[in-house]
Amino acid sequence: MPEITDLASDLQQSGLSASINIDRQTAARFGVTPATVDNALYDAFGQRIASTIFTQSNQYRVILEAAPNLQRSLDSIGSIYVPSSSVSTGSTSGAGQVPLSAITTVSIKETPLRFGHLGQFPAATISFNLAPGASLGDAVREIRAAQQEIKLPTSFIANFRGASSAFESSLTNEVFLLLAAIVTMYIILGVLYESFIHPITILSTLPSAGVGALLALMLTGCGLDVMGIIGILLLIGIVKKNAIMMVDFALEAERDHGKSPQQAIYEACLLRFRPILMTTLAALLGALPLMLGTGTGSELRRPLGISIVGGLILSQILTLFTTPVIYLALDRLGRRFFPGQANEPPE
Repeated sequence: MPEITDLASDLQQSGLSASINIDRQTAARFGVTPATVDNALYDAFGQRIASTIFTQSNQYRVILEAAPNLQRSLDSIGSIYVPSSSVSTGSTSGAGQVPLSAITTVSIKETPLRFGHLGQFPAATISFNLAPGASLGDAVREIRAAQQEIKLPTSFIANFRGASSAFESSLTNEVFLLLAAIVTMYIILGVLYESFIHPITILSTLPSAGVGALLALMLTGCGLDVMGIIGILLLIGIVKKNAIMMVDFALEAERDHGKSPQQAIYEACLLRFRPILMTTLAALLGALPLMLGTGTGSELRRPLGISIVGGLILSQILTLFTTPVIYLALDRLGRRFFPGQANEPPE
């Protein structure tokens, strides 16, 4: 995958393990059971407590084990004897001892050096870095496609962790986050202007900002990552102030000065143009260092600056023309369906 580099895994399969296989027929002739073999191996290589020595201030465990020089090689298994209930010795037979090498065989095979666990399940972690110019979203999609192509068994569970997990969770919740922000703004603006209609005029500026941010990200080759989504959320708070300035002035002109909706919104566009342009330029110039900056971590901040700059430019061009049109259309609609909320001039 060209989007991924520095691939690494904590799965270490270069270990060795010794498997002892019991020849059950031979062991049965000697009267040796598998439990006897298991106990003999545990006595030699395990942690069997043989006794406890008590002193006035401490107590010491006595551990039974084979001599250290017999624990370094598999040949020492032939030196371990197990009790037998049937051993032939010349012309006599009776109880005795049998070496393990007479009833067992040893096989060597590879095994993991360590077993990682996640939620009580064995797990292996595969880590990676992004190639220069690659986005995390593209890498996640490629990994998911490769997972489908490999056709892992149903017993395997593949999940993202760290930054990849945060990216997937952010994409899952972004729609609900945007809807919650828009609904919250509608409620606040509705209470502020005491109207069901005019908050929609203000919210109508948001699509142009979102389209501008997405176009800017596409033109610069940046993907819609977490920082790009944060930039779009910031645009919701920055861009709506253009319509707020015009709508607030127009409503005041209608209610307090008795002007018609056409005159009020026209005067609002003329008088509010300079503050709208100044605040937009201030926000745009503040985002330029994020978009043009270089150095460590600049690739993380660049999508944030690009989305803000692109959204501000397109919204600044469109909202000055679309907001008056939407204001007048919704005002006529409000007078038709909500006659009690019409902005009648004072008597």
